[in-house]
Amino acid sequence: MSQIRLVIADDHPVVRAGLRTMLSTQSDLLLVGEASTGAEAVEQAVRLRPDVVLMDLRLPGLDGAAATAQIHAHGLPTAVLILTTYESTVDILRAIEAGATGYLLKDTQGEELLAAIRAVACGKAVLAPNVTTRLVHQVSKPAKSGLSTRELEVLALVAQGASNKEIARALHVSEATVKSHLLHLFGKLEVSDRTAAVTVALERKLLRLDEGTDR
Repeated sequence: MSQIRLVIADDHPVVRAGLRTMLSTQSDLLLVGEASTGAEAVEQAVRLRPDVVLMDLRLPGLDGAAATAQIHAHGLPTAVLILTTYESTVDILRAIEAGATGYLLKDTQGEELLAAIRAVACGKAVLAPNVTTRLVHQVSKPAKSGLSTRELEVLALVAQGASNKEIARALHVSEATVKSHLLHLFGKLEVSDRTAAVTVALERKLLRLDEGTDR
């Protein structure tokens, strides 16, 4: 194929400079744009229509997964290759569900990254070995997570956007009790916040989006 046109989206100038230098040594790769925020990445993808966007996950404002989703919402043929230091299951699933074609970590060797860029430009999926292992473990986990009936009720209300106060009122318990349930279910799901808890619960089919407790 002709030159593969790329945009780099990373908020660290040093990272962009390193990638720029590496890409400049490859005759079949052409850097056409750089972005330091998720919104800039989307704007450049729409305007420049690159073949590949190298996308960091943690970007100011619109994060990498959300930017990826917006790029695909525009119907662009652009492949998004996530290049990040983050390898949590929640991060990986969010990126892939948003439409990322590849997911690599920033400690990936240069030759592997170049090969991945060429692969995703041809429509192939590329995942770092650690990422693949995490996804396999996620898929192989039993559907049951050890959550109690009350913890599932709390989580269902969280998924509906209820505050701790609203959950306490709906379940006729104190806000302190709600906080205790949340801490317990966070630990069981191996997450640290409400959004991640809902994401993992949906992935493991512990919740459905239409599920909840009447309030």
